[in-house]
Amino acid sequence: MTKHIPPDLYAVVPCAGVGQRAGAGGPKQYAPVAGRSLVAHTLDALGQVARLKAVLVVLSPGDTTFETHAPGFAGWVSRGGGATRADTVTQGLRDLLARGARADDWVLVHDAARCLVRPEWIDALIDACLPDDVGGLLALPVPDTLKREGDGRVGETVDRAGMWQAQTPQMFRLGLLLSALEGATGHITDEASAIEATGRRPLLVPGSLENFKITWPADFALAERLLRTRP
Repeated sequence: MTKHIPPDLYAVVPCAGVGQRAGAGGPKQYAPVAGRSLVAHTLDALGQVARLKAVLVVLSPGDTTFETHAPGFAGWVSRGGGATRADTVTQGLRDLLARGARADDWVLVHDAARCLVRPEWIDALIDACLPDDVGGLLALPVPDTLKREGDGRVGETVDRAGMWQAQTPQMFRLGLLLSALEGATGHITDEASAIEATGRRPLLVPGSLENFKITWPADFALAERLLRTRP
């Protein structure tokens, strides 16, 4: 009788972007906020999630400064990042397999620039997804009226009913996610959209307003205030 081996959980942090919109004068994941780089805050939160077997950071091939900006990081590093987020995550999944992960293991993909994520939010996602056949993502219902722009003016008002704003981590089986990314033919903006393209419906797990991605210059000041005022 074959012994059943419970799946392991891994995290992949794509960290190969250049962050041009953030105006940080370099990769935004290395910009300082509240005394540390964005990615250092992110990795600290992931490091506090006991159920994660390992955290893999995927860098661009020419990145020579990560270790300076994330001192003490004890996880895995890959310098195989690609031109797009999907390329970078795909390489990270392949690297996990090469390091001994299995196709039925779970992978949580998290943005390096979502530096305000809390371990308890990640644990809530894990609790919700472990019994699910597909997996899921942290997300928030959209509370505001949505407008579609056209030539700098309102083109139309978009019905917000049922609309959610996707966040990360996004948690799926390694083999399923890798197959979905490798087979994707359309524009893939996150892991959930790749899974959706296979006909599956990821689970929506309520996240937090604080779990925003640093994207624009003003985001740095907000993140600084939030991090410095946390208990």
